[in-house]
Amino acid sequence: MCMKDVEVKNQVGLHARPATFFIQKANEYKSSIWVEKEERRVNAKSLLGILSLGIVGGANIRIIADGSDEQLAVDGLVKLVEGGFSE
Repeated sequence: MCMKDVEVKNQVGLHARPATFFIQKANEYKSSIWVEKEERRVNAKSLLGILSLGIVGGANIRIIADGSDEQLAVDGLVKLVEGGFSE
C-alpha cells in the first residue's frame, strides 16, 4: 500500500470538472485507489464519492493506492492535484 498527502492547489477545489479529470486519471491504473479527507475515505474512481467529500481549494487530502501499480497511481494523481488540474 502506498499513500501520500497533498494540498489541493486550484482555487475551487475538486468540483465537477477537475473531479472528472481526477477520476479519468485514476481509472488509468489497475490498483484500488482511495481519497481521504478528514477521516472520510471514498473510492477515487467514483464521481459521487469524490464530490461528496466537498474538497475545496487549499484542502489537504490523502491519496491511497493498493495494487500492482500503486506507486505510479499515487505519483500520477499527486502530480495532477499539485498541477491544479491545468486550470
